[in-house]
Amino acid sequence: MSALRGLADVLYRRPNLYLALLLIPPLTWFGAIYLGSLLNLLWQGFYTFDDFTMAVTPDLTLGNFAALFNPSNFDIILRTLCMAVAVSLASAVLAFPIAYYMARYTRGKTKAFFYIAVMMPMWASYIVKTYAWTLLLAKGGVAQWFVHQLHLDALLQAVLTVPGVGGSTLSTSHLGRFMVFVYIWLPFMILPIQASLERLPPSLLQASADLGARPGQTFMQVILPLSIPGIAAGSIFTFSLTLGDFIVPQLVGPPGYFIGSMVYAQQGAIGNMPMAAAFTLVPIVLIALYLSIVKRLGAFDAL
Repeated sequence: MSALRGLADVLYRRPNLYLALLLIPPLTWFGAIYLGSLLNLLWQGFYTFDDFTMAVTPDLTLGNFAALFNPSNFDIILRTLCMAVAVSLASAVLAFPIAYYMARYTRGKTKAFFYIAVMMPMWASYIVKTYAWTLLLAKGGVAQWFVHQLHLDALLQAVLTVPGVGGSTLSTSHLGRFMVFVYIWLPFMILPIQASLERLPPSLLQASADLGARPGQTFMQVILPLSIPGIAAGSIFTFSLTLGDFIVPQLVGPPGYFIGSMVYAQQGAIGNMPMAAAFTLVPIVLIALYLSIVKRLGAFDAL
């Protein structure tokens, strides 16, 4: 008991030592399992894949990373990046009114209802939701029925003929894929924005009104700037999750690889692990650059 009491006294007098003892086990596990496996995967990107024998040899080469800049592979990267940015922007536009209403006008049971309504889609299986959207967007599906009832068939056909946006049906178009991405990741944008708006002091809004600002001016000059950290925090999720997704591109939209589906195809179908490893470096670099940008917007403070 005296030894335990002495150890407790030492840890009490040296809180940094106590904190280090608490953090060493999980950090060791994180470094050995997660970072170790990730570095091992990236190292395999330098290996050589024989197209004839379908064998991977440990002959080091930079050819896999150079191949990322081939027109076909670079088109995959650009397509995925554009979709991730578009989904993040659309999610922010759709999430802001919902988050603002939750933060400023709901209390008690009403706020709990909105929380449950926002998070309930996250309780359902991801694959089930994606398959459900393929049926909703299919020709003769619910979405088509609504468009027909609103007499917007001509508008829909015009949109589906736009290059890079349309397809034969909504379920085989980039627009349909974009809609599914926004639906699935929208809760990850709503909650950070709602949290940032809820932290706004009411006195700031009152001071703005006392100084003669109109509601539109208050929104543009007070509310929106102070909610940017929450928008940036939510965009981390929408951007990174879209960037690495491989299920939605396979089930919804026209033929064409995204980064995630390309990694899956190279590793699973072809067995070209070096090329798959090289492709995994792309989202790591893009997310690192994106985090460096949103960090300046205060995203980490809003998480």
